[in-house]
Amino acid sequence: MTQQNTTKDKVILAYSGGLDTSVCIKWLQEKYDLDVIAVAGDLGQDHAGLEAIKAKALASGAIECLVVDMRQTFADEYLTCAMAANALYENKYPLVSALSRPLIAKHLVDAAHAYGAKYIAHGCTGKGNDQVRFESSILMLDPELEIIAPVRDWDLGSREEEMAWAEAHGIDVPTTKASPYSIDDNLWGRAIECGVLEDPWAEPPADIYTMTVDPTEAPDAPDAPAYVDVAFEHGVPCALNGQAMDYLDIIYAMNDIAGSNGYGRLDMIENRLVGVKSRECYEVPGALALIQAHKALEDLCLERSVLHYKLGIEQTWAEQVYNGLWFSPLKEALDAFLADTQQCVTGTIKLKFYKGSCTVVGRKSDYSLYTYELATYSAEDEFDQQAAKGFIDLHALTCKVWAKNRLSMGAKMHQFNAVGSTADEFTAENSAVVEEAEAVIAAAPVTA
Repeated sequence: MTQQNTTKDKVILAYSGGLDTSVCIKWLQEKYDLDVIAVAGDLGQDHAGLEAIKAKALASGAIECLVVDMRQTFADEYLTCAMAANALYENKYPLVSALSRPLIAKHLVDAAHAYGAKYIAHGCTGKGNDQVRFESSILMLDPELEIIAPVRDWDLGSREEEMAWAEAHGIDVPTTKASPYSIDDNLWGRAIECGVLEDPWAEPPADIYTMTVDPTEAPDAPDAPAYVDVAFEHGVPCALNGQAMDYLDIIYAMNDIAGSNGYGRLDMIENRLVGVKSRECYEVPGALALIQAHKALEDLCLERSVLHYKLGIEQTWAEQVYNGLWFSPLKEALDAFLADTQQCVTGTIKLKFYKGSCTVVGRKSDYSLYTYELATYSAEDEFDQQAAKGFIDLHALTCKVWAKNRLSMGAKMHQFNAVGSTADEFTAENSAVVEEAEAVIAAAPVTA
């Protein structure tokens, strides 16, 4: 361990080894004369090795770099909650970055307590969502800590200026002018922005994708479709093709299977919390496939009113997490509801992957509420069709009473205006339509 200068205050920096956080180390030393302790977390992202990231942090001036393997906790405590919620922000995006931030924040706060640091710093910009997620989480975990956001405060106005500053200070960064993308990735997928992607009309270049093959280049032989049976226990994936597996390993496997079949790319306009619309590209093969399978199993196992009500809860949950409120009391209460719904979400879903598509083609569960004898139109039909008349009479009764009252009072609403009140009116309206149609036919050219 590098000898610490105990006369200086300490700051804990969320460190990724990317452009922003690499520059942050040197900037925090020069601007505030602080000892920097970097925290690098392994959440399943693509990297050359956390030890290499640690060496880079120390070479950049950090007095220490804590390397933490967060993958198992991320899967077991965070992605299980996301699965229960079928978490899709704006019904599209599986919350890749938003899910990891509260876990990283927890380790930042733990490090601050362990080292007696007064400050926590992050490398988020002033117009993104992550600044809100980090700071809100930190303040909910320890309201006494002070937060520094260098990228909001420094006078480096662009990523190009950051790259130049880094070069002038001898800081090695992975971003270049030829590849200016900002990328955040973890077990759940990859988020890609900046560069040419800032033009919403420009098609994403092929080089931004690493987890998924081009759907046009995915296998296309007659036997190419890949079938995968995903088993769940209490709402959590527990086996693939009959082989019991840890949820963490299933995520890795599904990323490979779905990605190799060209499934899991998103190109969307996203509404950020700070009020900016941004163009975002994502690779989320395993996440999207598993959520699709989970939703299909819930369709089979959840009672109708629970299933319908849960949709609204899912959207609220996704918004809470997207907005950085993982540790909020509302999100905690929503988790309790969602956990209760998962008690009997146990069964198996068959997925079919083919050239960029993922389709549910089979489902089974001991807790299935699908009853063949009620659903079939064959001779085995046990549904009492005679009961339908009374059901409809009662179902429509209040609206029927309302309609009779309004019509008798002459208070015709817009839905009545399209209906002729007498047979003569009905006949006249239909005659006009018929005459217009006959005129069109008569005017049409005759073809041999």
